[in-house]
Amino acid sequence: MTAIFQFNGIYTPIVTPYRDDGTVHWDALADVVDFLLAAGVHGVISGGSTGENYTQTVAERVALAQFVQARINRRCPFVVGTGAMLTDESLALATAAREMKADAILLASPPYAVPTDRENALNALAIDKAANLPVMLYNYPHRTGTFMGPEFLDRVGRSRNFCGIKESSGDINQLHLLARDYPHIQLGCGMDDQALEFFAWGAPFWVCGGSNFLPDEHIALYDACVGRGDFATGRRIMSAMLPLMRVLEQGGKFIQTIKYGVTLNGIEAGAMRRPLTALNKDEKRNLEQVVRVLKTTIAAITAEA
Repeated sequence: MTAIFQFNGIYTPIVTPYRDDGTVHWDALADVVDFLLAAGVHGVISGGSTGENYTQTVAERVALAQFVQARINRRCPFVVGTGAMLTDESLALATAAREMKADAILLASPPYAVPTDRENALNALAIDKAANLPVMLYNYPHRTGTFMGPEFLDRVGRSRNFCGIKESSGDINQLHLLARDYPHIQLGCGMDDQALEFFAWGAPFWVCGGSNFLPDEHIALYDACVGRGDFATGRRIMSAMLPLMRVLEQGGKFIQTIKYGVTLNGIEAGAMRRPLTALNKDEKRNLEQVVRVLKTTIAAITAEA
């Protein structure tokens, strides 16, 4: 069965820059969009957890999505995140995505409620009905407490709109299950330190927060593995990226690290909304060193390829 939408390449879940008073820094957000498009990312997602959606009202999220979509101006696919604790909020976001003619929606399980597979599927199908757009599922049980397993996938498969999944469980068996048993759902990497494994299993896209500030390097890994099938070069690039993955995934300050990385590129990403706090001086210095070595190493590798 041919998917109704092709998710290919690097999809960046865009950050939300804030001013010191907590309001959105719209000029900085425009700069981030322009930076990503100039680098050649293949798609942009608004309203994901990397964009701090859990700190925003539905009205704020819709305004952010409309702004980002207008700035992109059809230069790449645009995806609207619909994840929320309240189903009514997800429905409102899905409806807004349909009205603004987004290319797709990102659909996660509602956090904390821990619905059964049947309940979760019925919820997802209701959101799908409100949007009537291609759907990229988002399986992140460590955040939601709910795993998108076979029963869930079989139930939502009744709608052709469910054509992609950002798989962030970290469970290699889930990767194998999706690749073998659900080929009609395009497999997307959502666990950065497993990107090489996802590409080896045929994943055509990668949703990666780090591409907010290192798009060239993430694209380089994608191009090597997916574009050229050159996994020898891909392994070298992935090895160079692993120190960054450790900082992002094991440091406990994922969003703070990404926003400081954006700031290192000369775009003021600002602080986080509470309860998160900024990196301290040592953490900033560590990231600066990791980024410096990563860029130098990957530039040398790509120059040889």
